[in-house]
Amino acid sequence: MDAGGTAGAGEDRGEGGGVRTALAGLTTRGRSFLAAGIAAAVCAYVLGQSDLLRVGLLLGVLPLLCAAVLYRTRYRVAGSRRLSPGRVPAGSEARVHLRVDNVSRLPTGLLMLQDRVPYVLGPRPRFVLDRVEPGGRREVSYRVRSDLRGRYPLGPLQLRLTDPFGLCELTRSFSTYDTLTVIPRVEALPPVRLSGEAKGYGEGRQRSLALAGDDDVIPRGYRYGDDLRRVHWRSTARYGELMVRREEQPQRARCTVLLDTRVVAFEGAGPDSAFEWAVSGAASVLVHMLERGFSVRLLTDTGDSVPGDGADGFAGASQGTADAAGLMLDTLAVIDHSDGTDLSPAYDTLRGGNEGLLVAFFGDLDEEQAAVAAKMRQRSGGGALAFLLDSETWSREPADVPGPLDRSAERLRMLRESGWTAVTVPRGATVEGLWRAADHERTTLTTPTGGKAAR
Repeated sequence: MDAGGTAGAGEDRGEGGGVRTALAGLTTRGRSFLAAGIAAAVCAYVLGQSDLLRVGLLLGVLPLLCAAVLYRTRYRVAGSRRLSPGRVPAGSEARVHLRVDNVSRLPTGLLMLQDRVPYVLGPRPRFVLDRVEPGGRREVSYRVRSDLRGRYPLGPLQLRLTDPFGLCELTRSFSTYDTLTVIPRVEALPPVRLSGEAKGYGEGRQRSLALAGDDDVIPRGYRYGDDLRRVHWRSTARYGELMVRREEQPQRARCTVLLDTRVVAFEGAGPDSAFEWAVSGAASVLVHMLERGFSVRLLTDTGDSVPGDGADGFAGASQGTADAAGLMLDTLAVIDHSDGTDLSPAYDTLRGGNEGLLVAFFGDLDEEQAAVAAKMRQRSGGGALAFLLDSETWSREPADVPGPLDRSAERLRMLRESGWTAVTVPRGATVEGLWRAADHERTTLTTPTGGKAAR
């Protein structure tokens, strides 16, 4: 599906700027011709050579004449841009389609089309367009690719006008631009059973209003087509208009994905760093749980959550899965390290017994932060799954002493003893592989707490 927007129509009239603007458009060749003409004229005056004066006048007048003709050129050009698609995973390519329309009654001369792109997306694309007839159009395209997630502006589009001799060049820019969003890589995860996972939407669904008594029913106004047998007469008498009982609404299971973004918890940078792995892992779990019918939210160590504090703070129940996934991925596309050193804000945000499944991506934890993470297990109403960074394998300069490795094993033990299903994340591991490893960890090292776990 093509995404993106139209860059809008722009006009290049060749007007405004005065003589100074025209002279500023002289190329190196044009300035050289002008300098040579002035030098030849001065020498001709000193030496009294009339033939040399004619040569000097020709060299000096030619670039000025080209600048004047180019400056007085009058025609209108409209440009548009289309991204296909407008949101791509890191490492994937997107294609940018450019279209130029000559909306004037005069044919154009030689045009150079140039689009501004950030250096991380590749070299700046340039195209040379031959004469465009009145009412004609030209279409070109180029590809962009980035291994780094983020939001990158494309544009504005520029047209460079030049004369046949290459002595003068004028640039006209359009005013609008588009934005390319590079989201984290998302891996497809298998539907495994995780300990303590709440029932999803479908099998074992819960009715939020089925257990409510007559006094607890929240009515709504009558709508054309409602069954009259659902009229709530007590509320009708109270409000003076027909009120009906609201339909029983299934309550979807919830999942909170916690992403540790503390700068002290991760080493290195770039697309192969531990932090980028954690961001990609969080994106994969978010998309997977949304596809499984869960209401999902993203939580960071700073206590900030997406979709935010509106409604119940979870996405997926009141909006489409694609929209909810897009909101999460757009947030992860621009997420960066936080300056915080404590996980307590995230712990305070979690509400006891109402979070459902808790999936956390932790960086390097010291003893104090490992204790805070262990207490988070008590705040989740369902299962708790932790991916713990193995700082020894991700470090650029591995230590000669076994201290960090022992510390990682100790943190893993603390999380497991507090009820987490915890696995370590070594360099080179895949999210899909560790997701299966977490299921194996549950079946071999933990005992189900009761109840039927859903996929």
